[in-house]
Amino acid sequence: MQETFVRFNEKDKPEFYKTLNQRVNQYFSEKGISKFGNVQMVIKSIFMFALYFTPFILMLTGTVSGTWGILAMWFLMGIGVAGIGLSVMHDANHGTYSQNTTLNKFMSISLVYLGGYHMNWRIQHNVLHHTFTNIDGLDEDIEKKGIIRFSPNQENRKIFKFQVLYAPILYSILTLYWVTVKDFDQLASYHKRDLLKTQKLTFGKALFRIILIKVLYYAIIMALPIMLGVPWWLVVAGFFIMHAVGGLILALVFQSAHVLDTTEFAVPENSSVENSWAIHQMKTTSNFALGNMPLTWFLGGLNHQVEHHLFPNICHIHYPALSKIVKETAEEYDIDYLQQKTFAGAISNHFRFLHRLGVNAI
Repeated sequence: MQETFVRFNEKDKPEFYKTLNQRVNQYFSEKGISKFGNVQMVIKSIFMFALYFTPFILMLTGTVSGTWGILAMWFLMGIGVAGIGLSVMHDANHGTYSQNTTLNKFMSISLVYLGGYHMNWRIQHNVLHHTFTNIDGLDEDIEKKGIIRFSPNQENRKIFKFQVLYAPILYSILTLYWVTVKDFDQLASYHKRDLLKTQKLTFGKALFRIILIKVLYYAIIMALPIMLGVPWWLVVAGFFIMHAVGGLILALVFQSAHVLDTTEFAVPENSSVENSWAIHQMKTTSNFALGNMPLTWFLGGLNHQVEHHLFPNICHIHYPALSKIVKETAEEYDIDYLQQKTFAGAISNHFRFLHRLGVNAI
């Protein structure tokens, strides 16, 4: 693993990000609007929480019964898992959901309802991924313990020749892994690397919270339906369906924005990267389906990954407007603005790239 500190070359076109910041600030000033969320976020949150909790309640009350009906409810819950993660929890843990700190904090723990620990997520996503995007050994989003190759800088293995075939299976167990062992694994790693202090956490406090979250999650999501008469095997099957749906959606959204044949995977030399942080984000991040407003709404604006990585302190509802500013400014400074026309095109590019990485394995 590389050093946990990498320096960026701030002499690399520093005027680009300075100009971009000025233009973005001017946009908000002229519009007279906040960089945080608004009533749109509240409406969206109600929808996403309803998508997750309503099917569960319908099962518990017996309003929906029968094998196929119950499995359909778990399927909808899987979409809700992705919806909450993409459109609610994500902004809240970046501190952009609301200007009201109490509401923002409340929404930031929505990951707990899905069985995950939000503080671990902040370290993985806010601290590591957003700082060291696509840098092997630092960005955990491209580090999968040698079972899949996401970067040309990672070690080659013969098994990777088949990764384009088994990758969807791994993606479908993403959230299942999360609610079982990932939080414990991450906690041990972050404690060893002294990263818990970034969230003002101690190992003991974090471990207690994780154990409590897991116990309550499984008691409610699995034990309660069984106690109320839903067959145990149907609960288990539905539980796996929910996580397969949620995990697949989440994985495809994030991997299709970073692991492509158009994005770069920097290799630091002497703990230094050749580009500035902002330009590094431009080179390692790609947008997709910018004209698809329903998709943009459901994905929490994360098809605008370029804007999100440049301005993680701004709520996603503003990204469509900011994308025009970012693209025009990037063109002025001769910086590529990476994007795929459609979500399907981004997914296709991602899997082609996985195939290329795999067939080159030795």
